[in-house]
Amino acid sequence: MRVLVTGGAGFIGSHLCELLTARGDKVFVLDDLSTGRFENIEHLSDVTCIIDSTLNQEIVRDLVREVDAVFHLAATVGVQLVVNHPIRTIVNNIQGTETILEETCRYRRRLLITSTSEVYGKGANAVFNENDDRVIGPTHRHRWCYAASKAIDEFLALAYWREKRHPVVIARLFNTVGPRQTGRYGMVIPTFARQALLNEPLTVYGDGKQTRCFAYVGDVTPALVTLMDRSDLRGEVYNIGNNEPVSMEALAKRVIERSGSESDIRYVPYDQAYGPGYEDMRHREPCLKKIGEAIGYAPKTSLDEILDIVIADTRNRLQRDV
Repeated sequence: MRVLVTGGAGFIGSHLCELLTARGDKVFVLDDLSTGRFENIEHLSDVTCIIDSTLNQEIVRDLVREVDAVFHLAATVGVQLVVNHPIRTIVNNIQGTETILEETCRYRRRLLITSTSEVYGKGANAVFNENDDRVIGPTHRHRWCYAASKAIDEFLALAYWREKRHPVVIARLFNTVGPRQTGRYGMVIPTFARQALLNEPLTVYGDGKQTRCFAYVGDVTPALVTLMDRSDLRGEVYNIGNNEPVSMEALAKRVIERSGSESDIRYVPYDQAYGPGYEDMRHREPCLKKIGEAIGYAPKTSLDEILDIVIADTRNRLQRDV
């Protein structure tokens, strides 16, 4: 196939491009390189990269017309970036997705949109199901603009399916990690790995008791491809992630242990890290029943394996920097 990947020079996007080219697809990448890096995909010979934004409707239209399917991953991501640039977050996420939906609908191209576990907001459930109600914080707390904008993306996509039978499916990603991910905008595992390898204190926000589940990018991207290929799954939303919860405090200790670091742990209040009034989810674990029944998805890579991979990748990048 001929495939367009928006945000294809980013962490998840670049791994998806590798998978698509490996099966023989011709891949076009649209990325403004605001958070992605060209070096993530420059080793792929069958990828054409266009440096521009999904806000450029003319570019999007030209690219969509030439492909068979579109993976829409482009978005403003990372807690620090969202908190510091709420306008950019809202406009990029909503207007960019609207442009992609409009043009893929115009040419009847298959579309997969990546959403986020953030849409569950401050929900208190132990495990989050795709049909759960959402609890979002007040509008004066910019921290929630990412969750709200991605929820609007989902509403738009499902409206296009309902009104125009546009062939779209939504993947609601939980924390995804692996090689090439950076900690620049708040991604916790690469941040911990870098701090540990430099024997710096590992910064744990809050009391460290909040839990997350981390999925390996090599488990996630094949699921995205399968969801795209299955015409019977259109108009649906699927959680994708891992269901092995770990507290941030325990995660920091495991990174220190597995990296052989001499680091200790430094606890940083949320207000100090992100400004006054920052709110966070205490727990975030996906229910994987729906996607398991649909495509047989189950995470294969354990947290310790993920940590070993990320630590090795971080060590290599630190050595290259030196």
